[in-house]
Amino acid sequence: MATRRLFLAGLAAAALPRPSWADAGHPAYLSAGKQGAEYVLHGLDESGGTLFALPLPARGHAAAAHPHRPDAVAFARRPGIYALVIDCRDGTVRHHLTPPAANQFNGHGAFSADGALLMTSEVVANTSEGRIGLWETAGYRRIGEWSSGGIGPHEIRRLPSGALMVANGGIATDPADRSKLNVGSMRPNLTLIGPDGTMQDQAELPTELHQNSIRHLALIAGGTAFAMQWEGDPADPVPLLGLWRPGSAPVLCPPAEADMFAMQGYAGSIAATADRIALTSPRGGVVMLFDGAGRAVATHRRADICGVAASGRGFLASDGSGALWHVTDAGLHPASSGGPQWDNHMVALA
Repeated sequence: MATRRLFLAGLAAAALPRPSWADAGHPAYLSAGKQGAEYVLHGLDESGGTLFALPLPARGHAAAAHPHRPDAVAFARRPGIYALVIDCRDGTVRHHLTPPAANQFNGHGAFSADGALLMTSEVVANTSEGRIGLWETAGYRRIGEWSSGGIGPHEIRRLPSGALMVANGGIATDPADRSKLNVGSMRPNLTLIGPDGTMQDQAELPTELHQNSIRHLALIAGGTAFAMQWEGDPADPVPLLGLWRPGSAPVLCPPAEADMFAMQGYAGSIAATADRIALTSPRGGVVMLFDGAGRAVATHRRADICGVAASGRGFLASDGSGALWHVTDAGLHPASSGGPQWDNHMVALA
């Protein structure tokens, strides 16, 4: 009888409706910010309206959204020691993740397609060797780690194939103050890791661009667009956008020299649609649009613009004054204002 009762209880549990993103109001984006003295994570609708705002214990960076459940994982700005698993239906912090004692979170993460695995970008604090932390998501328990294939990994993105794309920035940093230790010898790379943790492919930049740190990723057909931050001579304009399809060499996408100078050697975020790539620079106060082949299309100016994500109207971008903007080839169009001081990234849930 006990076995029968357990069996029937299991059937009843399986029949219960599982929470989904619809239960959190169908948010389209997640973005961290600062409101007064408080750090927050916002869930935004397609037009940039706030659906929920949740407190964070310190400055946030990026977030990852579970593919099915209304779980958001908010990551601390690197070098980070917290990642919060938040139930976006009511703002409850379900789990507080900390990396192993030797490691630090590096601001980004990604879920497997079935949502059973969370992968986190990490470094070994004393060496900046890259790690991908592995967490099962039934209870968000750490179950292992992989090598990231390089030094200083930052953004990671899961491809439709299930493989993981890693932007290894190449910079070794002091674990306490983030000072850069190896700018003269850094070697950034893009690494493709299979679902079993083995390296499937890797690409490096030309030698003369070895100081162009690869930081952020946007998936495109067959591969990734990637955004860079130049650690070399600021008088040298260099391309900050590249395209990589595994099995081939990276393709760099230089715009006009004036636009390269306008970016001030720093691309803060990147996003892509089927036919456009958006690249932002908060330092330069510009957002650049490229076509799918990496040819420059438009440059628009807005102070401290950084976060960007694909939207139904092209892109949605955020700035440090609390404004959100629709970005099209024609220009920047107001979406909302009065928000927090938006931080670096806007994460699309779809």
